[in-house]
Order: sequence, then C-alpha cells, then structure tokens
Amino acid sequence: MKAYEALAEAFVKEGTSDVFGMMGDANMHWMNALDRRGVRLYEVRHEGSGLGMADGWARTTGRPGVVTATSGPGTSQLATSMIVANRARTPLVAFCGETSWGDQGAVQYLDQRRFAAAIECGFVHLSRPDQAQEAVQRAFYQARTESRPVMLSAPIDIQQGELEDDDEYVPSLALLDSPRLLPDPARIAAACDIVRQSKRVVIVAGRGARRAGAGGEVLALQRRTGALLATTLQAKNWLCDSTRYHVGLAGLFGSKAATELLQEADCVIAVGAGLNSYTIEHGYLFPEARYIQIDVAPHIVMGNGRAADCYIQADAAAAVGELTCALEERSVHLDGFHTDDVLRRLAEPLRPPDSYVDEPGRIDPRRAIRILDDGLPGDMGLVLGSGHQVDFGTMLFQRSREVLSNYGMFGAIGQAPLLAIGRLVAEGRRPGFVVEGDASFLMHLSEFETACRYGIPLLVVVMNDEGLGAEYHKSRSKGLDPDLALIPTPELGPVAVALGGAGATVRTPAELTAAVTEFVRAPRPTVIDVRITREVLSVPYRRLMYGEDV
Repeated sequence: MKAYEALAEAFVKEGTSDVFGMMGDANMHWMNALDRRGVRLYEVRHEGSGLGMADGWARTTGRPGVVTATSGPGTSQLATSMIVANRARTPLVAFCGETSWGDQGAVQYLDQRRFAAAIECGFVHLSRPDQAQEAVQRAFYQARTESRPVMLSAPIDIQQGELEDDDEYVPSLALLDSPRLLPDPARIAAACDIVRQSKRVVIVAGRGARRAGAGGEVLALQRRTGALLATTLQAKNWLCDSTRYHVGLAGLFGSKAATELLQEADCVIAVGAGLNSYTIEHGYLFPEARYIQIDVAPHIVMGNGRAADCYIQADAAAAVGELTCALEERSVHLDGFHTDDVLRRLAEPLRPPDSYVDEPGRIDPRRAIRILDDGLPGDMGLVLGSGHQVDFGTMLFQRSREVLSNYGMFGAIGQAPLLAIGRLVAEGRRPGFVVEGDASFLMHLSEFETACRYGIPLLVVVMNDEGLGAEYHKSRSKGLDPDLALIPTPELGPVAVALGGAGATVRTPAELTAAVTEFVRAPRPTVIDVRITREVLSVPYRRLMYGEDV
C-alpha cells in the first residue's frame, strides 16, 4: 500500500473523526484517503484558521485535534494559531505536507523542523514509507502526553512510497493505559493539618478540576471546610448553580465584593489551577493565606513566585476526595465563610448598575451582556475572545453555561470565532455563541462563510465600538491620540447575509433582544453587530490604568 494510505489509516485508528485545513499538492492524497475512510473534512479559507478550529475541537473533547496544511506557505500560515494552541496546552496534531525530501530548490521548500521549533510545537518527520505508522503513533503520543501541538511533516515523495500493509497499528492510547494518579497519604495528612489550623478557606477551581470531573468532590470539600468557591478564567461559571457560596472569578476579573472576601482567606486550596499572577494578583489577593495545590503536573510555581505550602501531585477528583475523607476522620468541620453576611455581600455584584450610559445609536456594553445572558439558554455554550470589549462578558455573564475563554493565550485577537466553530463541530453542531470585538471578527471574516457552508449554527456577537478598543482606552490613559485607534466598520449584519448566513446590526436594546430571540427561534450561522458606546471603561482596565477599586 502507499504510505499516505497507511498514514490515513493510522489517523483513523487514533480516533480522528474531523479534520480542518486546506488542500494542496502535498496533502491531497492523504486527505482523499481520509475521505474514503469516512473522516469529515472541513475546508477552510486560511490554514491558520483551520488550526484554530482544531484547537477548539480539542479543548472541547479533550482529545487531539487534527489540522492539515500543504508544504511551505501552507505550513507557515499556521504560526500564530500554533503558538496560541501551545500556550493553551492543547493536544493537537498538524499533518503538514512537505516538498520532496532534500529538494531545497523547490518553490515551496521550507525547513519545517526549524519552523516548528520557532512556533512552539513538537516535530515528527516521516523519513521512510515504512515508518508511516510509527510517525503517526509518535505524533499522537507526544500530543497526548505533553498536552501540546505536534507537527507531523511528510515529504510528498515519501508519502507516495510503497510499504507492506500486514502490521497491525497500535494506537497511542494503548501505550497510556495507566490508572489515575493517586495522592501521597503523607501530603494529604499535611494538607489536613493546614486546613485544621485555618478559619477561612477558599477553593480555587481551574480547568484541570473541570476536566477531571471533580465537581462533586469539590462541592463536598467546600461543605466540609465552609469555603468560598472561586474559579479561574478557564473554568468561569463552573458549579455556580450548585452552591450559594460561589464568588465567581478570582483575580483581575473578579468583582469588588469577591476581591474583598478573598482577601480574608487564610487558606487557599487550588484544584487543577496554576494560580498565575492574574488569578492571585501576584499574591496580593491572598496576603495571609497558606496554599494547598492539587495538580497532575510534577510541580508548579505560582504567580507570586512561590511554591505551595503543600503540593499534591494527583488526579483532582481522587485527591480532593481523599482530603475530604481525611478531614472527616479527624472531625474537622469549619463554618468559615458560610454565613448570612457573606451571602448578602455576594448578592451585590449580581445587581445591574443604577443607570446605563445613554448614547443615541449605541448600547452600553454592560446592558448588552445582560440581554445576551438572559436571552440565550444556559445549555448554549459560550466562547470568549480577548481585548477590551470582551472584558464585559468575561465579568458579567452569570448564567451557568459551558465557557471557553481564549484570554491570555498569546494575546492574539481573532481566534475566538475559530475556536467556536471547532467547538460546535465537536458538540455535534449544537448551537453556541461567541463574543468578540469588531477588529477581531474582521480578521477572520472569511471563516464565517465556512460556518455557513457547513451549516454550523454559530452566533457571533460583535461588540462593535468601531475601533481597536484596548488601544483606544490605553491611548487615552497615556495622553496619546485615541482617534488613531478608530476604524470605521461597515454594517456587519448585511455582510453576514451576503456570505450565506443571517445577520443584524443593532443600535438599541430592543433591537438586540429581537435579534437574540430570532437566533434562539431558528439557530443558523448568524452575526449580530452590536454597536456599543466607547464611554464605558471595563473594570479590569479601570483597575490597571487608573487604580480604581471597582
């Protein structure tokens, strides 16, 4: 059989069901072989966009996503999205065609090994046809075990080579059949001692806790310790409908009430959370606290430059369950933060402001977010992008729903709609929505047509201030000319219709409510261009730029 057939067969046995990318000379045989095996191929308008979609697919399923690009320029287009995926610790395999091995005079020649190193991804090279299965296994193994993207680079002449087809392929998962990582009893005992000596405990749950399915264990520990439950940005709103003592986000995006309460903690239990500088405000958020940290990584340095007082390397569900049992055996039960006064303080941030900014033809972004949160069902997943306008949604979406945030992942704008498309594909095309800024959405406008072409029911909410919002407000704070950051925007509703979807440009709360209602009634690829005022500065920017305690 041909090597490209063996490569395709190995991908299928690794569980590949969806592939995003663009066809070229150096990957077309492999893509045809996948199609014959029933794999769904999503042709995109830009290779980097395909990688963003594969990233969203992988973050949703927890399995390696797959993207493909042809040799040279096709591969080089992956750069920004590849770095984003690496910073997000996304398992992903990029099948990249390569010019004939050794032909450095080829028009599309690129030293793809060196390029892979520069864009922060692993690299596996197919050097001989009979190494096809081994190369796929190595790429997927590395992606799974290191939780990162890996480039599988396959020269076109090697793909065309012949090999025997009598070897049974062994998927990488077969090499990873290991039990859950259980906690060291001595570390559990040390954690018990810290909790027993504490009065006010805070549990910070992160993406690792959510992926481990540790919700029940976290809630049981919270009841036992009288703890407040906070989350990192990557676990926003998780378990918020399961406990009254949920403070929302910890750190820069937290409410004033949450920040004041968290500063009273004398013990922080981090579950699947790295506790970076944004989450713990470089240590200022928990000035008197001792730290217990639970994670599968060998060790983590927190955002204050310190190591935890007690670090437990273990599966989140197993470790939290063991800690709760150990506290029960020692008759440790704290009331902690579980008081009526704390409940009263937690209710304050949930109320809308006394008034909204009233500017003709523009909506207060805080009001827009509340309309979206009320109008879109809780089972409709949300993807949040990055930039100033997304800060409002990051803080104000309150309803319990699955949230995927791209904040802090290389600071690259424009990725969120791509992640959202991949996520909806992974969820069987269940309707979902993404909140992005106008500059971010326009960066990959062509991929809205991809969503239309495949009938993916994505709602894109464009928080449109007709400018580079972050730079506009930063310029004002620095005494620079903010008008240099303004960019007039065409009405994006009609643009969406022209690309094959639905769309509306809205300038009043009533128009926004009507557009949201229409999408819920008949989900289809839709853009709602929400014209928002520039007169409202987000809470994180007020804190960072002006030192306001809000």
